[in-house]
Parts: sequence; structure tokens; C-alpha cells
Amino acid sequence: MSFVSAPGSAPLPDDLLLKVTPPRVPRQQLTRGRLAIEGGTGRQQRGILVQAPGGFGKTSLLAQWRREYLARGSAVAWLSAQGVDDAARLLHALALSVRVGAARPAFGHTLLDAATPGDLEGCTVWLAEVAQAALDLVLIVDEADHLGGGARDALGYLLRNAPPNLRMVVAARSDCQLGVDDLLTYGHCRLLGPVQLRFELDETLALAQARCGDRLDADTAARLHELTEGWPLGLQLALTVLAGGQDARSEVAAMAAHGSGGLREHLVALLLANLVPSDLDFLVRIAALEALHPQLCDAVMGATAGAATAVERLTRLARDTPILAASEGGEWLRMHTLARDALRQRLAALPRPEQDELHRRAADWLAAHGQVEPAARHAWAAGETERAYGLLERSLYDSIMARGRQGAVLDWLARLPPAELDRRPRLLLAAAWSLALSERHLEAERLIVRLLAQDGVDDALRCECALIRGGAAIFADEPDRFVDHFAPWPDASLLQDPLLQQVHANRTAFRTLLEGQPALARRRQQQAPQEAAGGALGAAQGHLDRWGEFIIGLTHLWEGQVLLAERVLRPALARAEAELGRRAPLPSMLAALLAAATWEKGLPGEAAALLANRLDVLERSGVPEAVLLAYRTLARIAGAAGDEPRALELLGALEAVGQIRALPRLRLASLADQVRLHARRFRAETCRALCEQMDALLAEPGLPEGPLWRRSVQLLRDLAQGHAAIAAQAWRAAELPLERADALARLCRLGRLHIELVGLRAFVLDRCGEDSRARMQEVADLAQSAGLARVFDDAHPALGDWVRQSGREPRGLRDAGGQPFGLPLGGPGPLAAPMRAPLPPPPAETAPRAAPSMALTPKEREVMVLLARNLSNKEIGLAMQVGEETIKWHMKNLFAKLDAGTRKQVVQRARILGLLEVEG
Repeated sequence: MSFVSAPGSAPLPDDLLLKVTPPRVPRQQLTRGRLAIEGGTGRQQRGILVQAPGGFGKTSLLAQWRREYLARGSAVAWLSAQGVDDAARLLHALALSVRVGAARPAFGHTLLDAATPGDLEGCTVWLAEVAQAALDLVLIVDEADHLGGGARDALGYLLRNAPPNLRMVVAARSDCQLGVDDLLTYGHCRLLGPVQLRFELDETLALAQARCGDRLDADTAARLHELTEGWPLGLQLALTVLAGGQDARSEVAAMAAHGSGGLREHLVALLLANLVPSDLDFLVRIAALEALHPQLCDAVMGATAGAATAVERLTRLARDTPILAASEGGEWLRMHTLARDALRQRLAALPRPEQDELHRRAADWLAAHGQVEPAARHAWAAGETERAYGLLERSLYDSIMARGRQGAVLDWLARLPPAELDRRPRLLLAAAWSLALSERHLEAERLIVRLLAQDGVDDALRCECALIRGGAAIFADEPDRFVDHFAPWPDASLLQDPLLQQVHANRTAFRTLLEGQPALARRRQQQAPQEAAGGALGAAQGHLDRWGEFIIGLTHLWEGQVLLAERVLRPALARAEAELGRRAPLPSMLAALLAAATWEKGLPGEAAALLANRLDVLERSGVPEAVLLAYRTLARIAGAAGDEPRALELLGALEAVGQIRALPRLRLASLADQVRLHARRFRAETCRALCEQMDALLAEPGLPEGPLWRRSVQLLRDLAQGHAAIAAQAWRAAELPLERADALARLCRLGRLHIELVGLRAFVLDRCGEDSRARMQEVADLAQSAGLARVFDDAHPALGDWVRQSGREPRGLRDAGGQPFGLPLGGPGPLAAPMRAPLPPPPAETAPRAAPSMALTPKEREVMVLLARNLSNKEIGLAMQVGEETIKWHMKNLFAKLDAGTRKQVVQRARILGLLEVEG
């Protein structure tokens, strides 16, 4: 019996068999967990619609879902639509797809025997037979936009009238209308569009690892993700080119720098492919805009296009191409970065008067609609400098204070002549704020001196200048100078601006934290004034709220409470990225804190992804604590993975950043972490030399002398001395510096460091022959309660091994390979030789496995698996403990269901249909 044409049925066209054969799935295809069916995507709806332009991975996602449905035991029917499919041909294909996918050779014989079934009548017959078959059936229809009108209506009818045992998945381009909008409105169907199909950063990193391995590091992959904006086809093409190239980092860097390269040209050509000349001309003229609105585009185009034309064009281009994507602001759209750069090159070729007119129109519309700073940019581009100065004076201060657009202010600062700053004090204030919150804090001080030298300076302005100077001191890593600037202004009553009052509250909380009172700092942060929480300033205060969340997250990390820190930082980072962008300074600093928390929980992959392509931002514009946490986290990830050269390279880079930004504490922290890293291998001489470098650095003139700064670096020095003594296995000599460091950690309420130091001290006492197990058990319980899964292994692998042997290991505590470090412990005396990385486990033997699909019975699946191992009928019967005649009966059913003529064809057909998988 053949499922292609049952006995007595009319013969079916040969090409229908190819239409109902599912596509080949590459073994390295990325499984997108956030879109998984098991994750909730469309599990309760009768249908899922996947609609997006070409190149968004619709077919790949459908192939993933097919495998997931098969793994759940559903029978899956596949259909790739074609333009020649009318309603009758669609019904024939649907019947055949169920025959193949469900291995039901007789399915649809009534429908296929009918001479010319009516469209709706044939659909009703098909649905009735599906319901009567009692199969848990999933119908996947790919490229439904190829169907004609009658066939689309039939597909919509099937969606509306699907029985409970049928779920449908339909993929089509964005312009395909199936007439099921009411099903979407009432939640009976779910729609996935380009926004959901775009790759997120973690998916891009996983795809890059699968395609390029170690040839493409996380930073380069993150840059590629930002350049392609997660466009699946662009990512696949880029990774294909990079996999065959010599230097992926240089190629991506050239793309980011707007250089000319084969990869960039390929992607731009894909983005701009198939555009008609009128659409291309429209896009060239609106490419000067950062954000697109139909009315704005209409104003820029002038009388050549009406508002309806702009709306229609933007809607169609966003629907049919990857060039435009929806923004956060309702009707607002944004243009793909690569496409915008290429279109701006064409815009620059237009006559200069025409360019000026386009910018002038944009400035008029944006200024009239309250978009003051973008209006200033267009006025400047049009040559209207005086108008740009006036607009900037109205907007630039708010850009830095209310929206955190520090980069925009610094860009303008590079353009504006110094005389304009002196003539416009509000511009001078904005420039001082921006410079203070970066590595250019010395320039901020010079601007403040110029500002205070002007006439009419009142106490409110002096207080604001003190806040600016305090911010500069924070970025200069001079906590004592920050306290000195802040001390004369303990009350925010002089500040009338609610945003400045919020800044004052943030600084009060930060000062309390520096003084070693994290719980009180949180309390003061939570009691910050909320006058700006509503009204016109509600959105503006969001940036300052993110700063408050940064401080609260830092207080939790300060105490070692990483679970609480993650609870605050994860939503704060999501909001900051949505408001400011992924590579803005504040989101990057939040990411540094969250990465430290996720690393402490034992999630190195997530921590590395959070920091990917952000180190350069942190080096320029991060507070020292965020810079330190970022580099330390990445170095510890590399060390735990056995990549010691990379760990030392990162710590060397941290020391270089400290030298460039004149932050000696970062240099000392780098040396202390290098001591810790070498102490893990008991390199006593190297540790001693690094400690001498720390002493020499501390003896240099010009270092801060305040007690807060000195306390922090003394802690680093004591910790390094303790690790150096452990490296030399001088156990008694290690006790005193570790005790001093612990005293400072307790004074500052550094909870995570206190747990680490108690563990190290207990380990040292154990090596001296003293019983310290009770102390170790207590501190292990504290680590487990706080979520510190890495604390003991980070301190020293021998300590982590000792904790595991004591049976007090925190949950999740393992090295990168999930294995103990293997250092023998027990009594005083020299330890064993340096650690060796554990050998990788032997590869698992590949073995066939049957998917739990309803297409085959459990016994048939068992027979098929044994058949795939080349067993004879007699051997299969012995394995299943049944007679050979029973096996012959099952084999007969398999031959019929899978339309096979030989035993080899049975196995091959089962693999093609996803009923048989090979693991390994």
C-alpha cells in the first residue's frame, strides 16, 4: 500500500510529494529557546501566524517547531505552498501531508476520490477526517503568501474551524492577509513578527560560537549583532563570510567604522535589494533623520508627496523589507544602521542647496513638535548656526540631566566655539556635567571655574557646581574629595529643580555607601524625593531612577547579596537599554554589576554576554567600581575556563586603564588579582614580585591621602600579602594579613569579601593542623544563603576542594568543567603539584532514538530503533522477547506507513520525517 496514492484513488501529481516533505535541518542549526513551543509560544492557541519579510528565518523556526512537536508525540504534517496552488490542489496537498506526516496511508481517500469538491466542502471533509482520526495533529504551512486568493480563503477557513486535536502554524510574508484578524484579537491565534524573529544578543553569541568557534570572540560577535540589528539573514551571511576569512575582528571593525569591505557591501546590497526607484529616492531623502515619523517624512519631502503617501510608503517598506523597524514611540520608525549609512552616502551626492533644504524642513518640524536637540542638529547641518545655538541652549542641559544623553552633549562640545559656551551659561553647565561623568573630569573643573567666575552666581548654582565636582571626584576615584565637595551642602532645599534634588539624593546614598553603611544607603535612596515622578518630568526622571537602581544594586553587591542584586539590576538594565541603548554609559555600568552577580551565581556564559562589546564604553565613561567589576569578572571567567593567558591579559588591560585614567586603585586591584591568580598555582616568586610592585606604587607621590581611599587600597594590599603567603605555603605568615583584611572588610561591611576571607583563614588554620571545620561550615552556609556559588573557588581552588570534601559545598559550586580541582588536603605540609585540567569525557556513542510521535505505535517505534541497528527479524524478536511472526507483522505495518520497499528505506524515510533521530 502506498501513501502517495491509495488503491482505487486518482493518481496525484509527482511534485506534491516534494511539497509535503519537510526541509533538511542542518545539524548546527541554533535552537531558539525563547521561541520554543515548550516555552509557551502558541501552546494554548489553535494557530500561530509567523509573518515577516524575507530573510527573517521563518522556515528555520518552523523546522525547529516541527522537531519540538515530534518530540512531544504529535504527528506533524508539513506543506510548502506554491503559486500554482488553487483551492483544489491545496486540499490534495493537505491530504497527502497528513498521509506522510502521520503515516496514515488511507487518510483523505474520500476527499481525493471526489471529482471536484467545492472549496469549503472539501475543507469541511478534511477537517472532519482529522477530527475522526483522533490524532494530535500539527499542520505547518510554509510560504503561505504564494497561495492564490481562493487557497488563502480555504486556509483561513481551516484556522477558524480547526477541531481541538488540530493546531496550525502558518508562515508568510508580511503582506499576506488570511482574514483571521478577529482570531488574533481574541487570542485564539498568536502572531509573531519581525520584532520577535530578530535575534537577541545571546542567540547571536550562540550562533557565532556554533559557526565560528573560538575564531570569533564575544566582543566581535556582539559588534556584529549591533551592526546587523539581529537580522537573521544578515547574521547568517556575515558569519558565513567570517568563517571563511582570515581576521574576523578586522572585518567587523571595518564595518563598524563605515569602511568599505566585502561583508559590508554584501549586507547593504541585501538590505536595498528589489527597491523600486521611487522608494529608493524616498529613502535617500529621509536618511538624514535619526527617527522616522510619517508627518516628519512628509514635511521633509515637501509638496512632492502627500501625508498618505508617506504613511503608505513607510508602512509598506516596514512590512516588506528589513530596512525599517518599529521604534518605541508608537508611529515612530527607525532605519537599519547599515542601510542608513549607505543611503546617507547617496544623500551627500545631492546638490548642497537641496541637502540644506531637507535639513531646514526637518528642523522646522522637529522644533514645532518639541524635538529641540534633533532640530538643532538639522539646523546646524543646514548652516543655520545661530538658530542651532538657540535651540541647544534650550535642550542640551535637559539631554544630559533628564535623559542621560552624555554622548550627544560631548559631540556638541567638540563643535561649539569656547566663546559660545561663555555666552550661554546653560550650555556651560551641560558641558561641565558631561565632562564630569567621564574620564575627562579635569576639563569639567576648568569649566566650573569659568562658570563661577561669571556675574550673578547664587547659592543654588554653587550647590549644583558642588554636585558636578562631586561627580567628577567619583569618576576620578577620589572618595574623600567627593565627601569634601558634598559636605557643605547636606540639604537639597536650595535646589529648585526636582531633577537636581534627585541627583542630591543619589549622591547622599552613595556617600553613605562609601562610609561603609550599605543598608542605610539603600534606605536613603528609597526615601529620595518623588516630586518629578509624574507629569511632564516623569519620563525625564527615568534616567536618574536608573542611577538610583545602580546604587541600590551596588549596595547589595557590596554586602555579597547577589540574589538581591540581580533582582534589582536585571529589570533596571532592561529599562536602561530601552531608554538609552545598549552601549550607553549607564546601561554598561548596570551590566557590569549584573555580570558580577551572575558570575557569583555560577553563570559564566551569561556574565560574558552581558559584558560583550561594552569594555570600551566602561573604560571611557564608567565609574571605577564598574570598570573594576567588569574586568575582574571577565578575568575570573577566563581563569575558571583554564585560559590563564587571557585572564592575565585582561588584568593587564585593567592596569593600563588605571594608568591612562590616573586611577591608581585600579592598578593596585589589577596587581592584587594577578597575585591571587598566580597563588592558585603556588608561584611564590611571582607573587612576591607583584607585591613589591604594589608597594612601589603605593610609595609614589601624588596619591590620594584621604582615609576612605587609603582604607580601600590597604585592603587590597593585605589581601595580596595573604595570597602571596599561601603561594609560598607559609601558612602561619598568611594568617595575619588575612586577619587584617577581614577586619577592614567587616568595617566596610563587604559581605562577599568577608565570607571569602573567613574561608581562607579557616583553610590556613587547617593547613597548620588546627580544627577549623565549624567555622568553615558556618561561612559555607552564609555563602549558600547569599547565592555565592563561586566565592571559595575564586579565592583558591584548594579552598573550594576542601569545602567540597567537607560536604558544605554551596549549591551550584563547580569549576568550569564541573569537576573538583583535585588538590589533596589533610594536614600540614606541601601540597601536590600544580593542577591539571580534567580530561574531557569520551564522546558518547551515537545511537538511534525514536521520536514519541503518534504516527507510529510504541511497538513500531521500538522495532524501528532495532532495525536501525541492522538487526534481523529474529534478533529483533529476541530483543523484544516476542515471536518472529509478530515482528513480521510490525515490519509490514512500517513498510505500509512509510511507503518503503526495503528495510533500509524504512530507516531512511523515518529519518527524513523526523521519526528517527541519531544522537551524538
